[in-house]
Amino acid sequence: MIEPDSSSVDAVTSNLVKLAVGIGSPEHLARVQKQRLGEDSEAGRGGKLVHITRNRPRRSAELLAGGSIYWVIKGRIRVRQRLLDIEIDTDPEGRGLCRLVLDPRLVGVEAWRCRAFQGWRYLAPDNTPRDLGADAAGGTLPGALATELRELGLL
Repeated sequence: MIEPDSSSVDAVTSNLVKLAVGIGSPEHLARVQKQRLGEDSEAGRGGKLVHITRNRPRRSAELLAGGSIYWVIKGRIRVRQRLLDIEIDTDPEGRGLCRLVLDPRLVGVEAWRCRAFQGWRYLAPDNTPRDLGADAAGGTLPGALATELRELGLL
């Protein structure tokens, strides 16, 4: 499910932000991806979790240097996944495609508002939400509560 991550995003790393269309929550994204991963394994395609896109990111080296894909769910960036590899291929009609190979582990991040857009966008390292983790008291706040407190300027 959604776990804290001890690794942080590096200043020389690029990230992507992408809308999770049709996904209602981080838990829903985890279930959908788990199902796709199982289907890929059963079909004998290696059991990799991939997101397929038409365009290859031009900054691939920066993305693979520890970058992540940040998922927008219901108008907010809510989770991220490490990018493990970028595979270039063609579909059955001969059109180019790109497979973003993802770490199956979802890492919860601070919920940031994000407008709708098509495709994916680069996300600057200094403009990325922080990973959710323990607060100063040593506990963690539920996501909805943390979001509300942040919007009120209390966090």
